[in-house]
Amino acid sequence: MITFATIVFRKLELLMKTISFALLIAIALVSCNEKKSMIAIAPGAFFQKVDGKQVELYTIRNKNGMEMSVTNYGGRIVALMVPDRSGKMEDIVLGYDSLAGYRNSNEQYFGAAIGRYGNRIAKGAFKLDNLDYKLAVNNIPNSLHGGVKGFSSKVWDSVQNGENEVELTLVSPDMDEGYPGELKVMMIYRLTDKNEVSIYYSAKTSKPTVINLTNHTYFNLHGAGHGDILDHRLYLNADKYTPVDTTLIPTGSIEPVKGTPFDFNLPELIGKRIGDHNQQLAFGHGYDHNFVLTKTKNEKVSFAASVYDSLSGRYMEVFTSEPGIQFYTGNFLKGKEIGKGGRPYNFRSAFCLETQHYPDSPNHPSFPTVVLRPGDIYSSACVYRFSIK
Repeated sequence: MITFATIVFRKLELLMKTISFALLIAIALVSCNEKKSMIAIAPGAFFQKVDGKQVELYTIRNKNGMEMSVTNYGGRIVALMVPDRSGKMEDIVLGYDSLAGYRNSNEQYFGAAIGRYGNRIAKGAFKLDNLDYKLAVNNIPNSLHGGVKGFSSKVWDSVQNGENEVELTLVSPDMDEGYPGELKVMMIYRLTDKNEVSIYYSAKTSKPTVINLTNHTYFNLHGAGHGDILDHRLYLNADKYTPVDTTLIPTGSIEPVKGTPFDFNLPELIGKRIGDHNQQLAFGHGYDHNFVLTKTKNEKVSFAASVYDSLSGRYMEVFTSEPGIQFYTGNFLKGKEIGKGGRPYNFRSAFCLETQHYPDSPNHPSFPTVVLRPGDIYSSACVYRFSIK
């Protein structure tokens, strides 16, 4: 005998089967529509909690097939796929296949967001409004890249906005690593259809403070882990640079590059003069210096540098709102860092072009100011544009 309850149960069972089938179809359609990434890094290798916050790996892309992976651990660029002259895509930035690689490494700041202060502050100390501030000394005898636990080691709040943008935010508490004021920071990574990696920074503070944000991506236009970068041809839009002492702190002078190995006003091979007998090159073990950019009037974001790899045809241009740029040639890479795909990162196997205010500016009143006050908004922009030449 079929009861009313049996009829109701069978109808519910049929309904559940129908819903389950519809869900399977929907999942299959989504899977078919997903674009297969060229970046051979599993998002799960980053999916864990650090300091009670969830770490993620995001992959963004443009309509030309370029892809970039970003993690909110340190706001790092993990991978960047760029075509060569034949259209072959290659990952051109140094980094690791997993979160563990970044956390366990001898910190080289691969791809990292740097703050509160990019570069060095002499002896980890500065004075602001007649108050003395003491910072962590993590690069004896100086403070480097924000201290022991700068922005490169923090888990940022994050969200992916569409297919080509990741937005990161961070609240740095008052006296974080010795810096005054609660600092609220926003950073946006965008991969545009003009083949540009654009980075926008903004920040505001509750107390007078100093700030100098940058990004520490290591580039090799041959591909990450594929030889050195001495055959890359560099142009720097800079007539002057800031010489340093033996601890890589600016002396305070601003010197012309003309007649020195620091003159890249005409495109020149990075390796051509890097071994010259020169005191500044000896101090930096190669290039590790701030260049004073020749700024274009009435143009907020202006041309700063270009790099060309004749082997692949890849051509990179750098634009920035900042007054300076740090050119670094991977002089402290020793092959001990085993990166993506099991490749070692050897001596001078990458270069960095970090847009910035000058190192140790809080201790040099003649340098462009890095002071941020309550009510003001810090803003900075950097664009890396890629093409074939």
